[in-house]
Amino acid sequence: MKILAVDTATEACSAALRIEGETISEFQLAPGAHTQLILQMVERLLQQADIKIAALDALAFGRGPGSFTGVRIATGIVQGLAFASDLGVIPISTLAAIAQRASEEHAHKNVLAGIDARMGEVYWGCYQQADNGLVTLQGTEQVSRPEALEISDPQIDWLGAGSAWGSYAEPLQLKLKPQVSRYDAHCLPSAVHIVQLAQYQYQQGRCVEAAQALPVYLRNDVAKKSTKKV
Repeated sequence: MKILAVDTATEACSAALRIEGETISEFQLAPGAHTQLILQMVERLLQQADIKIAALDALAFGRGPGSFTGVRIATGIVQGLAFASDLGVIPISTLAAIAQRASEEHAHKNVLAGIDARMGEVYWGCYQQADNGLVTLQGTEQVSRPEALEISDPQIDWLGAGSAWGSYAEPLQLKLKPQVSRYDAHCLPSAVHIVQLAQYQYQQGRCVEAAQALPVYLRNDVAKKSTKKV
């Protein structure tokens, strides 16, 4: 199985290539430079593996939520590559990628993943690690103010992960203690974990055509502006 994944939904820019269970990748914190970096990353990985895009089985990408511009960059790149090489696409939630990374790095099965959505809100979702080692969404992904978050199962211990825990640590802790005992505010999505989740989706036959590989913003009004009360 050969899958290429990219992610540009946050300040992190990354690409990963998984071939027969082995993964090579590139990851860089580069706010505002994703357009310049991501195709170069893809090209280097393909050269390193000595493989052409057309020889892959599928493409995967971080479908959001996240930065509107960043999510669109990954979506556009993957759609273009998929159209050109007639490949299927596997969209993966960036919140799921954060949860997968946090679950592995902290050996914790229950993760409340959150991304700073700006305008005083967070994108968030509750994930639990299944028997196969991959995280699954509990309930739905949402966007809300930090004080409105609700844990899917408050009777168990949760790990917080993602930039929301850096931007809104105080209100999140006030709302969610003691259910969330600790958090990692520096846990960002990575193409390594996107391709890991995508492999399972591919095995389940959950590829879509390029035209159906769409971003997920969660916030309906992408042009919404914050306002001040006078």
